[in-house]
Amino acid sequence: MANSWFQFQQFRIDQDNCAMKVSTDAVMLGALADAGSPREILDVGTGTGVIALMLAQRFAEAKIQAVEIDPQAAAQALDNFRSSPFSDRLELWEGRFQDFQPSEKYDLIVSNPPYFPDHLKSSDVQRNMALHTDELSFRDLLGKMIQLLKTDGEFWLILPQRQMQDFQKEAASHGLFLRIKFTLQDKPGKRILREIGSFSRKKTEFKATAIFIKNEDGTPHESYAALVSGFLLGFMT
Repeated sequence: MANSWFQFQQFRIDQDNCAMKVSTDAVMLGALADAGSPREILDVGTGTGVIALMLAQRFAEAKIQAVEIDPQAAAQALDNFRSSPFSDRLELWEGRFQDFQPSEKYDLIVSNPPYFPDHLKSSDVQRNMALHTDELSFRDLLGKMIQLLKTDGEFWLILPQRQMQDFQKEAASHGLFLRIKFTLQDKPGKRILREIGSFSRKKTEFKATAIFIKNEDGTPHESYAALVSGFLLGFMT
């Protein structure tokens, strides 16, 4: 998935100016995030714009607002929005999420956030911004997000397992609780690569659901195929 562009069934992502290319993480979040029938959606740290575009495809009545701090990524995401069939329902705001001041609140907020607070950094400033929490800590993300989420809204994100545990603790201190969790594994029996969680103000019991990318023989697992059907080429509905 590291080409300068990535073709989906209904739209194309140009990504040569983005530090973070289209990834399985983004595709999984775009396929899973839900809040009933959301009309107002916010994508925090949109990058290429792929999650916002997937949500625009899934929710035909929704208006999607995307936020991106990196000027190069923001410009490319905007181009991807404008060339898509959903251009009239997509907007982009460039800047720090902490400074974002919309006039509305949101039914659904999603983020594939940076999660390395102490990871060894590279010389690539743009990639560091996408991966490290210097510009957007979990506390800052939650503090701003809770202001923008409707009372019955849901916040979805994807993180590695340890960081999801840290985020869950921080979320609870803001009055948000894990409602739904999916675990992502390459194959059955392999380690958990990522966790996708939905947080809301309602404190309820949840059960983790496993998603496997591949079967033992390398073919796509049915749990993965069902999610990407209608999005990725080769997975037609």
